[in-house]
Amino acid sequence: MKRWIVMTAVAWALMAGAGWCQEAPVSEATQECLDCHAIFHPGIVEGWRTGRHAAMTPQAAMAVADPARKVSSMDVPEALQGVAVGCAECHTLRPDAHADTFEHNGYNVHVVVSPDDCRTCHATEADQYTRNIMSHAYANLADNAVYQQLQRSILGTPSLEHGKLKVAAENADTKADACYYCHGTVLKVTETEVRDTDAGELEFPVIAGWPNQGVGRINLDGSKGACTACHPRHSFSMETARKPHTCKECHVGPDVPAYKVYLSSKHGNIYSSKHQEWDFAKTPWTIGKDFTAPTCAVCHVSLLANTDGEIINERTHEMKNRLSWRIFGLIYAHPQPKSPDVTIIRNKDGLPLPTDFNGGMASEFLLSVDEQDAHTRTMQATCLACHDTSWVQGHWQRYGNTIRQTNATTLTLTDIMNEAWMRGYARGLGQGESPFDEAVERKWSDAWLFYANTVRFASAMAGGGDYGVFADGRYQLSQTVAELHEWLEQRRAMENLATKP
Repeated sequence: MKRWIVMTAVAWALMAGAGWCQEAPVSEATQECLDCHAIFHPGIVEGWRTGRHAAMTPQAAMAVADPARKVSSMDVPEALQGVAVGCAECHTLRPDAHADTFEHNGYNVHVVVSPDDCRTCHATEADQYTRNIMSHAYANLADNAVYQQLQRSILGTPSLEHGKLKVAAENADTKADACYYCHGTVLKVTETEVRDTDAGELEFPVIAGWPNQGVGRINLDGSKGACTACHPRHSFSMETARKPHTCKECHVGPDVPAYKVYLSSKHGNIYSSKHQEWDFAKTPWTIGKDFTAPTCAVCHVSLLANTDGEIINERTHEMKNRLSWRIFGLIYAHPQPKSPDVTIIRNKDGLPLPTDFNGGMASEFLLSVDEQDAHTRTMQATCLACHDTSWVQGHWQRYGNTIRQTNATTLTLTDIMNEAWMRGYARGLGQGESPFDEAVERKWSDAWLFYANTVRFASAMAGGGDYGVFADGRYQLSQTVAELHEWLEQRRAMENLATKP
């Protein structure tokens, strides 16, 4: 053990001599972490070293004048103010709040850092995120009985029993590897285990649901979400969060095809050819100077200014402030929900859906027209920094038309399915069954889950004409109408033949 400590110290000294140094002072506790983990986990240490947390103390960050300040908390504990935000500052913070806290080389350490830890320096952003629908992504999926039927039809394990197709419930690992990769898992300490490490035998907590960095992860201190979904460990880079590749991780489609539509748009075209010239670290982010076309963060999150320094849009981690419509149809596009907890929504049929199957809105739970207009004006403030009024108005006119037309097509498709369910050609909610597990029901759900969504994203993001037509767009949507109608007519004809004397 002594030999290992000496080797570690020598290696650390060599690393420092090779140019590894901090711009900000490091606490004694963090230095102890670095001394070991630079050997065992150099990727973690080097990643942290390149980030702002290693380069600037909270005290220095708080001294930056608005609007350039990147921390929102002005009451950071005094003990944390004068040192870099290092290993110990995050992983030993609030130890009594974390169920995964364990004794590690003389310190009470927790594995999972949560948004409630990050709020120590970023209180405004943490508060905003609690109002973000993403922070509720776990329960919004797991606690919705209708969504669970769709989930099981996709993730469950099928088997053939006596000629009948049965689908067993999906297991925890399958869920964590699929829907809950993005929605977030529930973390729970199940036991502790002793591991034989290079530093000797050490005891660690065993955490069910880990690893995960989903946006709605249920953490071991009871908080929701993971800042690392957008600001990956351990550099926690603003630049990474501002680039569209980060959003791609969960928004690539075909159900939420934002990334591929964006790259095919004129905005994505400019980004792909010019982003090397942009500054992704400035606060505020100046339109026309720091960048010349929007990324996801420009439209939905970032603090934006014009070249005179006037603020165009405030930073928001709530993210719905600039959105008037929720366009990935469930089953129809609809106004954004008022609450991030959409499990409270009930449509007129008592189902936890923002619309009924016939397109009627659960308006009590959704933004009013006036609220939608306010959100639209907020978004358009960004658009108008690069486009004239006629361009922006023309874009929104087409976008509104797309929402109406895709919803109308989805209604026609659902009318076909309603007749199929009524006649007993398929078994849906009215028969106490899943509306998603039969082949014809899959074809119906593909239409609104993939094709109508793609058309709407292409319209919303001014992106990629093919995504509005042939690439999972209007062509596939209209083809599905024709196929479902032909299927219904064939079933009617078969029924009529069967009833003839």
